[in-house]
Amino acid sequence: MHEKNFSIARNHKNKTVVEKGAEVIFTACGLLAVIAVFSITLYMIISGTPALFKVGILDILFGSVWKPTADPASFGILYVILTSIVGTFLAILIGVPIGVLTAIFLAEVAPPRVASIVRPAVELLAGIPSVIYGLLGILILNPLMYKLELKIFAGSTTHQFTGGANLISAVLVLAVMILPTVINISESALRAVPKHLKSASLALGATHIQTIFKVLVPAAKSGIVTAIVLGCFVNDLSADLFFFPGLLLLFVVLILFLRKIDDIIFNFETNIFSFQHQVQNILYSCIF
Repeated sequence: MHEKNFSIARNHKNKTVVEKGAEVIFTACGLLAVIAVFSITLYMIISGTPALFKVGILDILFGSVWKPTADPASFGILYVILTSIVGTFLAILIGVPIGVLTAIFLAEVAPPRVASIVRPAVELLAGIPSVIYGLLGILILNPLMYKLELKIFAGSTTHQFTGGANLISAVLVLAVMILPTVINISESALRAVPKHLKSASLALGATHIQTIFKVLVPAAKSGIVTAIVLGCFVNDLSADLFFFPGLLLLFVVLILFLRKIDDIIFNFETNIFSFQHQVQNILYSCIF
């Protein structure tokens, strides 16, 4: 029988060849993705620039009539921008409280067995493409909304029926779409809060609910805001690229508002601390 010779150098050489090959493959895939995105962007710029100069940017942004097949044609997207702002804002009002409260439930309240069932379901929702959400909205939600519309406006001669394809349907679909991102990132932010903050709050006599909303949520505020921005921006933008101007404006206002709130809270806490320090100095001088 022939004995097999084991060589560390030869195995190391084979491993190096495999790693080099994998590195080349992954680098090529990454470059291919970048080139594809760049090519699509370049094509859109080259194809859309003549229309911008021919129609006019102001007429496109502030025009209220969208009739590209009419004679003469109109390409106003003002209502699209306004609809995107209103729709995104309403989706935030519906989806964000549900998402944040669900994240709090999974991180702090839910029993382990319940959390082990709900968490994979939420992660499964995150893997569903936005096209599927839109298709389910068209096939399931639109007929239900149309039936509700017929009951509410029965006998009306002035109402223009939409067939269920209205703003409410879009808002509900977008609200469901942002839930997985908001829940997952918010839960991670809540779990990243140092344990000693919770222990200190409970030791001072606060209840579990008070600790959650007075200590944990404020400490995880930056992560929760990130979850809201990513969930709304990524999902709403993937739902309709025409929403980009309205989304951009809405999130700029949202970020500026949150920064202003942070400054107000920081100044208030600083003033309170300064006031307490002055009171302590006065009491100390009076006593001693």
